[in-house]
Amino acid sequence: MDRSRFLPSDTSRTPHHLWALGLGAILLLLLAGCGEGDSEILLRDYHQRLAETLSLEAPRRSAPQNIAAFPEQDQRLFEIIETREGMLDIYALRECHIANLIAGRNNQLGKVAAPSQRWLYELELWRRLSGCWNSEVPDTLSDDSRDRLYRLTITKTIQLPRVSWNALFASEEWVKNFSRASSPLSPEDFDEVEPRSAALGYLREARLHQFDRTWMPDSATLEGHLKTLQERPLSAELLRTLLLADQRLTEAATLIEGALEHLDSESCRGAVDRLAESPEAAQLTAWLNDLERAARHWLEAIDALLEVHVEPPPAVADYRRRWLSLTHLDAPLPAFTAARDRHAVLRNRLARHCR
Repeated sequence: MDRSRFLPSDTSRTPHHLWALGLGAILLLLLAGCGEGDSEILLRDYHQRLAETLSLEAPRRSAPQNIAAFPEQDQRLFEIIETREGMLDIYALRECHIANLIAGRNNQLGKVAAPSQRWLYELELWRRLSGCWNSEVPDTLSDDSRDRLYRLTITKTIQLPRVSWNALFASEEWVKNFSRASSPLSPEDFDEVEPRSAALGYLREARLHQFDRTWMPDSATLEGHLKTLQERPLSAELLRTLLLADQRLTEAATLIEGALEHLDSESCRGAVDRLAESPEAAQLTAWLNDLERAARHWLEAIDALLEVHVEPPPAVADYRRRWLSLTHLDAPLPAFTAARDRHAVLRNRLARHCR
């Protein structure tokens, strides 16, 4: 049999070559779908409706910028000098009931404990030391032991605010909440923001009450709120949604500005009213309202949390000002508000022009 009759006409298309072509097609489809979430589709539909109203081509959509990387660990944490005391010295303070606590901290499990658990340890250690100092125990101690108790109490009192900061900024749950590997929120996700912000509120409450011995921290509650932060990078998702909205509103405003320079008022009469009454415009307005409410609520909660902590390291202060600020003009929320206001002003100008 002449097998040459069964050779493919293009011998270059081997099974491996065809597989590569198929993989390439799949990758192209995936890339084409990137960023086309429900919020992007809503904004795209508004662009198209606006362009049809103005008898223009829809604006070319550019990819919005991503948020910056969260500061590295050595840039966001404070150095805290470890306190070392001999076991005999600790035993001399046995009436303060700190020996078992310190032993637990120094065992194998204690050394690999999560940042939140290390904070609970330091908090309990400070409470026992300060409670002991403010009791009758110092009167029963030798001069050296009394001085040691005083020094330990003062040291832990000074360190605790920075320990609290490190517990938050060393936690994987907090760091991943600002992950760059995130996407803008879908419209239905805005409803999650307020209930999830309870986690930020609890972390703020814990910091506010750390020197209040009547306030009782609960490990399970703390871990539950940290788990809420871990479940999705909501901070990053909100910031990226604000950046997306800013970009698309700016593109729409540029289109309107160009139309105002060349559009004949007679030719657009009535069209702007139809735009205002269109489902795309109504959906945009509702989406913008929901986004602003959700983002402001979440960022105000973060701001309130950070305000009760110590002055941050420079890298964190820079990140906060650039990405989390409620007032800095280049931060996502103020920039989004400005872009929304500019778009609204131009829409009003367009409506007057086309009367």
